Amino acid sequence: MSTRRKPTDPAASAEPARPRKGPRSSTRVKGHSSIADAAPIDAPHGSRPDQVYARLRELIVGGLLAPGNRIVETEIASRLGVSRTPVREALQRLLQEGYVIDTLGAQQSRLTVAPLTRDDVRELLTVVGALEGIAAQHAASQRPDVRATLAKDLRDANAEFHRAGRASPIDHEALHDADERFHRRIVESGAGPRLLALYHAVKPQAERYIRMYISMLGDIRTSVAEHEIIIAAIAEGRRDDAELAVETNWRHAADRLSRVIELAGERGAW
Repeated sequence: MSTRRKPTDPAASAEPARPRKGPRSSTRVKGHSSIADAAPIDAPHGSRPDQVYARLRELIVGGLLAPGNRIVETEIASRLGVSRTPVREALQRLLQEGYVIDTLGAQQSRLTVAPLTRDDVRELLTVVGALEGIAAQHAASQRPDVRATLAKDLRDANAEFHRAGRASPIDHEALHDADERFHRRIVESGAGPRLLALYHAVKPQAERYIRMYISMLGDIRTSVAEHEIIIAAIAEGRRDDAELAVETNWRHAADRLSRVIELAGERGAW
């Protein structure tokens, strides 16, 4: 087993671009504008709660249902072309997973999209980093030829990430896709079924923070360098270093995004 040591942090002070105040959410997904534009759900009756859940989660993660927005059951049912029953079931699931919160009013409960907070981003990204770190440790334990193939895939993803970040203007959509591919490849290579189940339960909840963070990146050199440290540790079979490097990458992202949220406010309406 390798000796666990702290990976080099080449530019820990690097900051994302300062958010601009305004009504638009920086986590918006291309191709949508609001819940009013959501297409009706065409699915067998029994699968509709799952379909409604997936659609609402997509809208929340994409910032189209913004932090603090009220969730009106009847409006959602009308826009998606379903009855209130699958909407109610989907909202209960979103409530349990933390996408939606219940703020009690004078007469009845009031569902709203969960705010973006410093505590939440730290908790979620720390958990994601810990789970992915375990996967990285396992990946670094594999045969040299398997590690070499994984390292090549990770270098390709990081090169794509670098290209997107050097574009003028920065291609944040391509940046997100390359970053997602980089981290997903680590998890797929090193995680067993139980770890995957835990990861997939938590990662979607962190997605709107990740999208916000990526959309605000102005200088990607720190992230590129941190990715290179991860790749080297896995390629060389340094299990503990690989785990620590992944955890550090996610912790730094949480730190940077926490500072952004502190500047812009915890509602996240920028």
